[in-house]
Amino acid sequence: MASWQHQGRTLFLLALLGGVSGLRECLILQSVKGSTVSCHGPTEFPSSLPADTVHLSVEFSSLTQLPAAALQGCPGLQELHLSSNRLQELSPGLLAPVPRLRVLDLTRNALRSLPPGLFRSSAALNTLVLRENQLQEASARWLQGLDALGYLDLAENRLRSLPARLLANLGALHTLDLGHNLLESLPEGFLRGPRRLQRLHLEGNRLQRLEAGLLAPQPFLGVLFLNDNQLTAVAADSFRGLKQLDMLDLSNNSLSSTPPGLWAFLGRPTRDMQDGFDVSHNPWVCDKDLVDLCRWLAANRHKMFSQNDTLCAGPEAVRGQRLLDVAELGTL
Repeated sequence: MASWQHQGRTLFLLALLGGVSGLRECLILQSVKGSTVSCHGPTEFPSSLPADTVHLSVEFSSLTQLPAAALQGCPGLQELHLSSNRLQELSPGLLAPVPRLRVLDLTRNALRSLPPGLFRSSAALNTLVLRENQLQEASARWLQGLDALGYLDLAENRLRSLPARLLANLGALHTLDLGHNLLESLPEGFLRGPRRLQRLHLEGNRLQRLEAGLLAPQPFLGVLFLNDNQLTAVAADSFRGLKQLDMLDLSNNSLSSTPPGLWAFLGRPTRDMQDGFDVSHNPWVCDKDLVDLCRWLAANRHKMFSQNDTLCAGPEAVRGQRLLDVAELGTL
């Protein structure tokens, strides 16, 4: 009976609001926590939103911009989903009326930049998704005011470089996704700021070196994706202090060897990497310079992905052999 009454109430709201300008393509659901408004493929941004709106989705449309006062009248808004539109820019004061906003999803739009001051009133924002836009640069000024931000997704943009202090004021950040951009390097001190970063996605860029000290400010890092880059070198102390690293992906790079001591900080004999690691599809040269890695692989093979694709590219005598087999035979 309660379910039927709820459904009837929803249908009543649809019938009542269906004729209101800007809400014709929207579904409105009410609960004790507030209204959820979902608009798929609208021709314009909805107006006359319920005053108690807490969740608003306006997605899969051809919207290129939003009215500056689009969010006036729903001060309790907590989630705003604007994915799969064609937004090119945002008004600096767009979010000022919604200080309780916790989630902002702008996936798959056409944003080239963000206005400084956009998040001036967004101290409660926890999740910011800017994936699949056209961002060519990022500025620390964009992120001012995001004291509670825990999840930042900048993947699949056109970022070629990043400012050293981009994350300086994001102390609560635990997940950072920079995957599938055009980054060739990261500035010194880039990871200073977050107090407890746990996941870092750098896959699908053009990184050539993992520099000494880059990861040092983040001893709680648990997941690190560096696959599908152009890495030719990893500094010997890169993993020093990463006592909680449980997942490492270095596959599909250009590594031929690694420095002695690099692997001493990960896996056995100290502790297992709970989620595993992948070093496949690199042009490994299986000579004396690879002894350290081969010994480590043998001790941690139970956590190793793609074992049959982790092969020697040289010398000729062992070309095509698995690193694990070479390690067990002791031919290095």
